[in-house]
Amino acid sequence: MFEVSFIPSFKDNYIWLLTQGQRAFVVDPGDAAPVLARLEADDLKLEGILITHHHADHQGGVAELKARYQAEVFAPAEESITGCTRPLCGGECIDVLGQTMRVLAVPGHTLGHLAYHAPGMLFCGDTLFGAGCGRLFEGTPAQMAASLESIAALPNETLIYCAHEYTEMNLRFALAVEPENPALQQRVAKVAALRAAGLPSVPSTLAEEKATNPFLRCAEPVVIAAGIQNAAVDHSKTAIFAAIRAWRNVF
Repeated sequence: MFEVSFIPSFKDNYIWLLTQGQRAFVVDPGDAAPVLARLEADDLKLEGILITHHHADHQGGVAELKARYQAEVFAPAEESITGCTRPLCGGECIDVLGQTMRVLAVPGHTLGHLAYHAPGMLFCGDTLFGAGCGRLFEGTPAQMAASLESIAALPNETLIYCAHEYTEMNLRFALAVEPENPALQQRVAKVAALRAAGLPSVPSTLAEEKATNPFLRCAEPVVIAAGIQNAAVDHSKTAIFAAIRAWRNVF
């Protein structure tokens, strides 16, 4: 199995670096400069790039990296991705440093958004965050709710490698939804300590997200009540999700 570490970029992005010996892949390199610096410092050869969606902070560095390393670029077929050599739609299995990775279609944040799943880990871009989920820039609430359901069906021990350090901010909203949730209160304290020490709050486990992330808890009575209070049209998971996401947008 490859090793996973992160390369910080921009204000709060994480570019995930996958390594097996001196071979490397990166996930969502919005900026080439920090990736090139890390590759050169560690004497790594970039073989591939995994892109989850088309936003510039996730693919802006692809052209420069590909020019330097001639790396293969795996990306959503439905979106315009610079330098894509392997267009994907979801359902495919790809080889990443000798490990089979399953490609998941997770529309919502964007229409062609993908996630990449290997045993014990998920690289999910801007679909699922620590204690939150991505805004619906292109997709519908039904699409995003279904995408989150597909992620929730993965094994509980799956590590969630999202693309941004948003957890503290998301936890403030999660507490507004479920102020009496003890698992959530514990996570707030844990994440505060991590961030105070200058450490990342991610990856989390899927089990932790299921216990504390309101967008994965739309069948819980307290979350349903919060959705109804925020104009949910009915008690369905999609309606509750839509209401909670709309509230989060203005929180």
